[in-house]
Amino acid sequence: MTSPTRRPADATPARSEVVLARLQLLVTRKLDGLLQGDYAGLLPGPGSEAGESREYRPGDDVRRMDWPVTARTTMPHVRRTVADRELETWLAVDLSASLDFGTGRWLKRDVVVAAAAALTHLTVRGGNRIGAVVGSGGAAGPPAGRGRPPAAGPGVFTRLPARSGRKEAQGLLRAIAATEIRPGRSDLGALVDMLNRPPRRRGVAVVISDFLAPPQQWVRPLRKLRVRHDVLAVEVVDPRELELPDVGVLPVVDPETGELHEVQTADPALRHRYAAAAAAQRAEISAALRGAGAAHLRLRTDRDWLLDMVRFVAAQRHARTRGTTR
Repeated sequence: MTSPTRRPADATPARSEVVLARLQLLVTRKLDGLLQGDYAGLLPGPGSEAGESREYRPGDDVRRMDWPVTARTTMPHVRRTVADRELETWLAVDLSASLDFGTGRWLKRDVVVAAAAALTHLTVRGGNRIGAVVGSGGAAGPPAGRGRPPAAGPGVFTRLPARSGRKEAQGLLRAIAATEIRPGRSDLGALVDMLNRPPRRRGVAVVISDFLAPPQQWVRPLRKLRVRHDVLAVEVVDPRELELPDVGVLPVVDPETGELHEVQTADPALRHRYAAAAAAQRAEISAALRGAGAAHLRLRTDRDWLLDMVRFVAAQRHARTRGTTR
């Protein structure tokens, strides 16, 4: 259950251009310092060029075992590989109706576009290619009955081909920012599965969503994606999805179905049950992502999303410095 959605009053193409220009400047200033040395994307691929061997550590990928060195030293060793400079990154961007909501500094949709801008900036250098599949809510059909919300299709999906170059990357971001959010529920699993077709050489796949769809809908396609690619899941959260404020009677609407309810938030027991259910939901999402083998980055609409992303990048680089895979 969510509060009534809020659409920006000036949601026009001109606004999108201004927002993207500001995002580009902001991202460049804060993230450029991290792009030094070897390829330093969020999740750099393992590459194909053989590097040095080192002793195996818990968490290392057993598929990279260096068996000759292991036999010679009688100690398990793994083979390091040099990350490919020309990396292909694909974004799965969820812009279903539940993302057109926000009670913090940003709408969730704005954070999705901002995350896509930062990821594009991190991967577009050195001739790297970046593409995206974008999903929005399903087209609503006729009402199922009087007073009931309309039925919805699986969603409307758009594929933006992977290209290299800053100009092409900016065009991709404009297309994402200009995507119309439609009413109805979209199928997050189908969106993720679009990254599996057609099969591509090993690269990086990023899924940006609030992951409010049931995990059983998207966890299998995500696990399948992880077999071939390094996967990053960017979860976008609003504080009102975690707890309710004490503001008396609060009208709330589900942006995906149009169902309207009135909630008595002055009831402390209700607020406690809501917070407990929300915490359990987020724990289930985290467990599902972890089980699928995806790295997990959570961004909130009431926090500095770019600072959280910078910390995530720093943690990834620190983990690689210690020789771990995650």
